[in-house]
Amino acid sequence: MPDFDMLVLGSGPGGQKAAIAAAKLGRRVAVVDRPDMVGGVSLHTGTIPSKTLREAVLYLTGLTQRDLYGQSYRLKENITVADLTARTQHVVGREIDVIRSQLTRNHVALFAGTGRFVDDHTIALREASGQERLISAEHIVIATGTRPARPDSVEFDERTILDSDNVLTIERVPQSMVIVGAGVIGMEYASMFAALGSRVTVVEKRAGMLDMCDVEVVESLKYHLRDLAVAFRFGETVAAVERHPRGTLTVLESGKKIPADAVMYSAGRQGLTDELDLEKAGLTADRRGRIEVDDHYRTPVGHIYAVGDVIGFPALAATAMEQGRAAAYHACGEPVGQMHHLQPIGIYTIPEISFVGRTEDQLTEERVPFEVGVARYRELARGQIIGDAHGVLKLLVSPEDRTLLGVHCFGSGATELIHIGQSVMGCGGTVDYLVDAVFNYPTLAESYKVAALDATNRLRQLDRIGD
Repeated sequence: MPDFDMLVLGSGPGGQKAAIAAAKLGRRVAVVDRPDMVGGVSLHTGTIPSKTLREAVLYLTGLTQRDLYGQSYRLKENITVADLTARTQHVVGREIDVIRSQLTRNHVALFAGTGRFVDDHTIALREASGQERLISAEHIVIATGTRPARPDSVEFDERTILDSDNVLTIERVPQSMVIVGAGVIGMEYASMFAALGSRVTVVEKRAGMLDMCDVEVVESLKYHLRDLAVAFRFGETVAAVERHPRGTLTVLESGKKIPADAVMYSAGRQGLTDELDLEKAGLTADRRGRIEVDDHYRTPVGHIYAVGDVIGFPALAATAMEQGRAAAYHACGEPVGQMHHLQPIGIYTIPEISFVGRTEDQLTEERVPFEVGVARYRELARGQIIGDAHGVLKLLVSPEDRTLLGVHCFGSGATELIHIGQSVMGCGGTVDYLVDAVFNYPTLAESYKVAALDATNRLRQLDRIGD
């Protein structure tokens, strides 16, 4: 008889939810993770610390209040790394306590150490002391997460040449910074350091940034970042990064040279699977360390599951949680529905971006007709109250059945606001529901009514011409 019904490798969002879901179904469950990584990458170097850092930046710089109190407004003049990390350490510490409490309350055993496969039902647990012990389980869930991918040609010193993990432990706020990669993580950190006053240069080999987002939203973000003195070098590839006594020199293949105090690479993520001895369980990973799974998150070895970033796209904490729950239910023979295809995307730049559904470009490419309804924060009393005159909410509406095809938001509270649109879309609602609904006033949520009225006015004009 195995030691446990389910053994979870990793205690991040996916691993936590898998373990707790199985425990609530009456199974004997254990979780393996390093003692300094309870909560996983998401809690220690990813989602939680980066978003907490963003809140600290917004608060201390007073950036979002400058439309009200003037461009010179600042809560603290000389912001130090200690100022920024104090809030992060507080939040991370509290979250670790919450996670430990949840696991204990649900009678989930937490083993401190690292695990590797001995066979497809057995894990060798290496404890901090160096001793190993074997743990067997009927089902195993791999939720080990990812680490930043590092180009072999770059010598990272974790002081001046950094990745998105150790940028959180930087010694001081750099006066100038080069960020290589204009993906989600790169643009989040670019906006944070720009808000702190760093002169940021973003280098991206593609022709643009955040190509999954609405084009107008991306242009708005670019405008705001340029206003914070961010320079963009699109269509450029880094040839070398040199470390000098007075800083770094980033050399581009085009011949350009960019001096800066620090360089941060944001070159994607690599699955943490290379030390799992997957082959002993009959499994393999691709060159990015990702494991292939089916619709139930089963690997090719049926009783072994994988969830979270280690299986690739969409690689979000929110989706990892749902994947973990679904995997546990399936392993325990519990009925579980498929994850809804409408998954909101949140990008914590400054200002933040969030969307659900398709973009204008996608709809145009698919030859799906649509009409647009727009609400601008400056038209809302709440937008004036909070000092955000630049935010915008956009609805993409089908002229055929008046359903929502996409919702795109840029500005304060975008990642919260998007869930209203997600709910309406998920329930098959139409733009008319938003027209007839009553929203609290003054709120940013009222933007849905304004945008819905704008869309229906446009649809009415179409109908008149059609008649």
